[in-house]
Amino acid sequence: MRGYPVPLGFVFRSRAKEEKASAADKAPLTDSKQTRDPQAPKGRPTPKRSEAQSQRRSVANTPTTRKEAAKRSREERRQALSKQREALASGDERYLPARDKGPVRRYARDFVDSRFNVAEFFLPMAVLILVLSMVRVGSLQSIALLLWLVVIVLIVLDSIVNGFRLKKQLNERFPDETKRGAVAYALMRSLQMRRLRLPKPQVKRGERP
Repeated sequence: MRGYPVPLGFVFRSRAKEEKASAADKAPLTDSKQTRDPQAPKGRPTPKRSEAQSQRRSVANTPTTRKEAAKRSREERRQALSKQREALASGDERYLPARDKGPVRRYARDFVDSRFNVAEFFLPMAVLILVLSMVRVGSLQSIALLLWLVVIVLIVLDSIVNGFRLKKQLNERFPDETKRGAVAYALMRSLQMRRLRLPKPQVKRGERP
């Protein structure tokens, strides 16, 4: 007995229905009581509330335009400079410039600030000598020139002595620390008047650093 021909479309539709049914049977069962965050992407687990809030904050804080990024960068630099100025006045190590950080540089500053240095009086003595050299009375100009030479010699001798003392104490106190440039850093500080030094002096004169 000859059968009737079966349409090809019917065969393909039957196979598609069977594949969908088998896929539905293999799909994992989920707990219907578990709530899903409507903002969570489909097919991914729902994030915790703290994680979702942190993600929202990071997205909100991310600059969206180049203008906002530049504005935020300027604000961060302004805050960094403000903290640096405060640290120069208070001696806070966290925000000091790189050239002033570290125990070696701090000891070098305290070494200079705890004593009288001839070099720190260079500016007022230079002004005095300049005034005397401009006065054309008797031998004042010769005295001013001689005084100028005496000041220069005293500054050089005092700087040499202080440099050797500081280098010796740094080697004793910080044998394992890098001391490169610390003596020159201290001598440059000794050329400044005490009230103009930055970072501000943290020790009194005569006090042990």
